[in-house]
Amino acid sequence: MNETDKPDYLPLEPIAQARQSPRHQSRDNLQEPKPALRVVDAIVVIIGIVVGAGIFRTPSIVAANTGSWELFLSAWLLGGVVSLIGAMCYAELSTTFPNTGGDYHFLHRAFGRRFSFLFAWARMAIIQTGSIALLAYIVGDYMSELYSVGPYSSPLYASAVVISLTFINIAGVHLGTGVQKVLVSLQFIGLLILLIVGFFLAPSGSVPPVPRILDDPSFSPALGGSMIMVLLTFGGWNEAGYISAEMRSGPQKMATVMIGSILIITAIYLLINLAFLNVLGIDGIAASEAVGVDVMRVTLGEPGVYFIGVLVVLTALTSTNATIFTGARTNQALGRDFHFFSFMAKWKPNSSTPVNALIVQGAVATGLIVVGSFARSGFQSMVDFTAPIFWLFILCTGLSLFVLRRKEPNVHRPFRVPLYPVLPALFCLTSGYLLYSSLIFAGTGALLGVGVLLVGMLFFFFIPRSSNRQRPDGETKSPKQV
Repeated sequence: MNETDKPDYLPLEPIAQARQSPRHQSRDNLQEPKPALRVVDAIVVIIGIVVGAGIFRTPSIVAANTGSWELFLSAWLLGGVVSLIGAMCYAELSTTFPNTGGDYHFLHRAFGRRFSFLFAWARMAIIQTGSIALLAYIVGDYMSELYSVGPYSSPLYASAVVISLTFINIAGVHLGTGVQKVLVSLQFIGLLILLIVGFFLAPSGSVPPVPRILDDPSFSPALGGSMIMVLLTFGGWNEAGYISAEMRSGPQKMATVMIGSILIITAIYLLINLAFLNVLGIDGIAASEAVGVDVMRVTLGEPGVYFIGVLVVLTALTSTNATIFTGARTNQALGRDFHFFSFMAKWKPNSSTPVNALIVQGAVATGLIVVGSFARSGFQSMVDFTAPIFWLFILCTGLSLFVLRRKEPNVHRPFRVPLYPVLPALFCLTSGYLLYSSLIFAGTGALLGVGVLLVGMLFFFFIPRSSNRQRPDGETKSPKQV
């Protein structure tokens, strides 16, 4: 790319920019991203991000919205296809414009500084904090199954999770790195055990009878509602954009990483749901509040209940901690780029933590949990809150592919989406449909999310235009030390 092609912005990154001087890099205790990831490493990272506790919670909602095992499995297969198409779109963007800013970087290049700020605001106030809250609610739901502490058991557990993990991250994350790896390993061991139990230890005739969904005259399949949950469970593959600059074999391998990851994840999800069907049937899944617990109760009794409960809690804690970690880094970078939010740019060098960003994020997520406690389901309310905004920006990232092909046609593209423009257009149409469906099915939760996004728009137009922009000498202002 020649000098005229370079955008005049400071990319929103949790890592120091490539043009930052060595003197400032040392002072900020930050490093330029290094190519350290192999293809297999990156695939494991993406699978670890995507395959989380959601697969133990969302199948019951999908089953209740489909009503038959054929539609149920078709929804999960369709989710894999949509995710694969989206992954190819992101692969083109990531290989062409590798940057640790991920979606923010793509949206900035395509639509400019104002729109990318809106994405950063949404990630801070809705997407990331809402994800933290719904993951914490999964912990709360399963902990309540194991040991209830009253009518507000789930939100109490969820709040305790967010507050505890926030303080752990404030104290430092070096010790937690090894624990995180152990938890991920335990997660996949547990999934393997679940598959073995579901396929080979399901006793016939032991499932308690439940009313058939299709026998209810008021029931009608809601594919849009089920796809919101399916693709929520597939969510996270787009985070691959944030590691594109760290591939040892170069960013061009991101296509292999993203496509391979989606194929493996789709196979895992289909196998898990087949195991659930084999034990509970479609009506049993739909009637379950904690499908993993019910599967283990039917097959192994109460010991199995505690096993799966602990597994799900550990899995959800792992995902929650990772989301808290990455979200705070993004918010700290927002403080570096925009003066109005500079209080979040403070960095604690001895523990390498953005303290204020973590505190703000934890406070917002805890507030969302409190709001969710007054809804019919805390988990469902968090999905309602985050889904419309999530799909809005996924749609916009898909559109950025068309915009950047037009604005920067001469940039070398190591990977191009096959059948362009058909597949990107299909991905955008699907994202648009899911945005519409999430607004229709979500109700008041969606309105709250839209309202917070509108507040972000007001913020941008009233904040001072000055920001921590790149200075003529190529250096940037450093995070404030505390």
